[in-house]
Amino acid sequence: MISLHTTRVRRRRLGVAAAAAGLFAALLTAAPAAATPDPGDAPVDRGSVTTSQQAEARAAIRGGDIPGVDEIVHSSNIKHLTSVPKGALKGTNTDLAFQGKYAYVGNYDGFVIYDISNPKKPKTVSEVLCPGGQNDISVSGNLLFLSTDSSRSDDSCSSTTQPATEKSSWEGMKIFDISNKRNPRYIAAVETACGSHTHTLVPDGKKNIYIYVSSYSPNETFPDCQPPHDGISIIKVPLKKPQKAKLVSFSNLFPDGGNPGAPQNPGVSKTTGCHDITVLPSKDLAAGACMGDGILFSIKDPARPKIIDRVQDNVNFAFWHSATFNQGAKKVVFTDELGGGGAATCNEEIGPKRGANGIYDIVGKGDNRKLVFRSYFKIDRHQADVEVCVAHNGSVIPVKGKDLMVQAWYQGGISVWDFTDSAKPKEIAFFERGPVTLDQVTTAGPWSAYYYNGHIYSSDIAKGFDVLKLNDRRTDPADRVKLDELNVQTQPDYFAR
Repeated sequence: MISLHTTRVRRRRLGVAAAAAGLFAALLTAAPAAATPDPGDAPVDRGSVTTSQQAEARAAIRGGDIPGVDEIVHSSNIKHLTSVPKGALKGTNTDLAFQGKYAYVGNYDGFVIYDISNPKKPKTVSEVLCPGGQNDISVSGNLLFLSTDSSRSDDSCSSTTQPATEKSSWEGMKIFDISNKRNPRYIAAVETACGSHTHTLVPDGKKNIYIYVSSYSPNETFPDCQPPHDGISIIKVPLKKPQKAKLVSFSNLFPDGGNPGAPQNPGVSKTTGCHDITVLPSKDLAAGACMGDGILFSIKDPARPKIIDRVQDNVNFAFWHSATFNQGAKKVVFTDELGGGGAATCNEEIGPKRGANGIYDIVGKGDNRKLVFRSYFKIDRHQADVEVCVAHNGSVIPVKGKDLMVQAWYQGGISVWDFTDSAKPKEIAFFERGPVTLDQVTTAGPWSAYYYNGHIYSSDIAKGFDVLKLNDRRTDPADRVKLDELNVQTQPDYFAR
């Protein structure tokens, strides 16, 4: 039986052992971080841990410093309403999108559509088998878009894995018709250089939608992923004839090649493309998290994005992973995926600045705007050395006059935090499960945690689909904001409605 703790119990003391110190040193000298659990179709098996690490974790559980295996703990102002276990698709759960009463969950094996008209009792509407990690997902009208960033034998949903060294291999974007939610129909595919790790929808009136495709890690042995790869692929989709979607350009965002990484900048990923891009169409702005660089750019002409400013953090950031604007486009939160989503990085030894969020103010006007660093934010609930923990996907909680965000941290759980004061961010609520196992380092926990129409929805990598409810005077006003659709990387203007 799962027990519930409704109060914060600790600042965890794990992570000071020599094993953690060794991990920290390895992260500093390792090759550029991979940004998924695995570039193939399923997460890689993680190594076993030492008997001393297991003993330390068991002692921490007995002492109340960490939850027990699969035990749920949370702050008193957040309630876990339900968890829907995985169904037919047993692969890694990935990103989320929303539309009306439906939630869409990507999975390395395909995607799932849930009816969330009753958030306490979500119902599975359909499960679509279409393997191809990581199946990053978004929706617009009757269209669903799915990223394939693993080398496949062809562009079909019955494809098999095939080496990227073979010219016939395929990676890119898939498009589905979801007018019938019980029977989505695959209608188009567009191949892109180096595949599509993530993608971002950029609306352009009522006739077209653009897709910014983020991908990286070119290799001279890959015919369809040749270096240099210093930008993003741009796809144009005619909304009335999505079958005619096509690649229209490749935008070079780093004419100088971007961050060189090691050995010049030890522990920092070399920039060979972008991991994720968030656009704020109401402000004609976009923010890119691009491996070794963070960028701010204009999307007034969505087919020709223009760089406004670019920043690096060669002291504490290893891999620029994702970006989130505050509502007024005066700030950007960038996340650092230290360890590539495959290491236990939320411990005392690594500390509060590495593997954290970086909060940047946007200062100035027009093309003279600059990103100015203000502070770091990282959860202070230290995790065991068996728990993969990393700053991951989150969204704004829409409250006027406040900058609030909910965010996934893999086995660090879900954090709700306030960055209204850019220099002094603070956590105001949390939810997490204890270790999946004490026998090995395991990739699990929330991949994404987003606020949508009064609830927090989370795609748990290993468990399934979670729904939570915040009850806090600081966040309660957000319950009045209702959206018809939400792709978090196409950030809405919540109050211009």
